[in-house]
Amino acid sequence: MTEKAVCEVCFRRCAIPEGGTGFCGARECQDGSIRAGNYGRITALALDPIEKKPLRRFHPGSMILSVGSYGCNLRCPFCQNNGISWSEEAFSMKERAPRITPRQLADQALQVKDAGNIGVAFTYNEPLVGYEFVRDTARLIHEQGMVNVMVTNGTARQDVLEELLPLVDAMNIDLKCFSSAGYEGVLGGDLPMVKAFIRRAARDCHVELTTLIVPGLNDSEEEMKGMAEWIAEIDEKIPLHVSRFFPQFQMTDRPPTEVETVYRLAGIAGEKLRYVYTGNC
Repeated sequence: MTEKAVCEVCFRRCAIPEGGTGFCGARECQDGSIRAGNYGRITALALDPIEKKPLRRFHPGSMILSVGSYGCNLRCPFCQNNGISWSEEAFSMKERAPRITPRQLADQALQVKDAGNIGVAFTYNEPLVGYEFVRDTARLIHEQGMVNVMVTNGTARQDVLEELLPLVDAMNIDLKCFSSAGYEGVLGGDLPMVKAFIRRAARDCHVELTTLIVPGLNDSEEEMKGMAEWIAEIDEKIPLHVSRFFPQFQMTDRPPTEVETVYRLAGIAGEKLRYVYTGNC
């Protein structure tokens, strides 16, 4: 029988055989140990406005060097970055994506400081499936007096989060819906893990949340009320970004979210939260 090692990053706890890859397409088993097979493999690199992460209340008006790899531990059928997340194209990036070291990325961040860059944002794909690269690069970024941002689905165990928290200055975390049925049945995820991640991160890090309003998934007033009340229990000052869905990837069976629906749900959230922003409208 082929020996397997267990990945401990998220709730899946994939048992990966030697030379194999986990569900996310990024975690690998080599020499009996689990490692980030996407370590330093770069699929996207751009200098972006911080508001595109989106972060509205963290260094507004600044730029940040945004970097992504491949792989994801969710299966959102409406994924906007499917080419580097969990499509066939994404998994082919293992061989095609160029590799960069943490030092090289930190040096690039410093080189564009005069262009308004304040640090590095780990984004585009799910950075937690390659958290070791985030950790190693973030240390260097802090040594240079710059900041680290992570855009994440929050699907990771607490020990992974604890390792990253001292190094990450701000996060935008996707709270994709507020029902376990939605997370498990549509997204292939785990809502309790995401809620625990958000609650812990908000204690020691600037956190903003994003919810893409998808017709038939999370567009009810009742669900938004429950979500906003839960966020407010943590901190009513946590910003929530309420965004409009457009059909794409594997979810083309429904129309774009009505603009009025986005604004109505944002208004409901605003009854409990101090900062609510709309997007894609």
